[in-house]
Amino acid sequence: MLFCLAGCTAASGTDGADAAPGAAEGAPAEAGDPGLTGTLTVFAAASLTDVFTDLGQRLEEENPQLTVRFSFAGSSALATQLLQGAPADVFASADEAQMARAEDAGLVTDPEVFAENPLMLAVPPEDPAGVAPPEESGGIPGLAELIREDLTLAVCAPEVPCGAAAAEVLESAGLTDVPDTYEDDVRAVLTKVQLGEVDAGLVYLSDVHAATDTVLAYAFTEAARAVNRYPVAVVEDAANPAAARAFADLVLSDEGRTALADAGFLEP
Repeated sequence: MLFCLAGCTAASGTDGADAAPGAAEGAPAEAGDPGLTGTLTVFAAASLTDVFTDLGQRLEEENPQLTVRFSFAGSSALATQLLQGAPADVFASADEAQMARAEDAGLVTDPEVFAENPLMLAVPPEDPAGVAPPEESGGIPGLAELIREDLTLAVCAPEVPCGAAAAEVLESAGLTDVPDTYEDDVRAVLTKVQLGEVDAGLVYLSDVHAATDTVLAYAFTEAARAVNRYPVAVVEDAANPAAARAFADLVLSDEGRTALADAGFLEP
């Protein structure tokens, strides 16, 4: 049964509490065995909400006595929770810097990059501020061609990977004083844009895919300077190491990469 912890949505399945007597938690499947069992806790960047929820459901379908719980939030907040002793089996970050914090503390080993994600400029579908590249602009515009001084812009907080990337692209474009509001994670930025509470927001390509027709989005040249790379790792003291390894392997597999590509993530 899929569960989400604070700050995310959940999908339902079969509760792992009904595992067959004597079945070892997280034991791999053998003939007559129930497969992976117990509870798997995954800490993952907010931008992975949709695709990881889908992958978690797939793992549960293959292992009916396994329960997958997710905590989706800003990667910096998740890394801090791990450093403070919060229990998790898998950590997937939206950049390598936050994973390095966990690795330096001995909480994870051998993280593997599974996806990349550039930023885009998202605006409400009605685009009341009239955000658009100038008519004479050829090819992909620069960010300064899209953002005016009177535009209200939302970005992630600087300590979050999407915020660090936003700061880098804004500085490259000479727009360091532009942001009007800072949000805890990229999904909060996206929501601000969808509700029309800001004129524009810097979000990931994958978030534009998830938003479908609820936003318009523009690529910009500076995005290539700050493409975030996403690593995943099994937590060293994972309570369910077999299930943790199975989930990480699924993310890294051809099946996982296809799901990520369908969700708008790029191959690393």
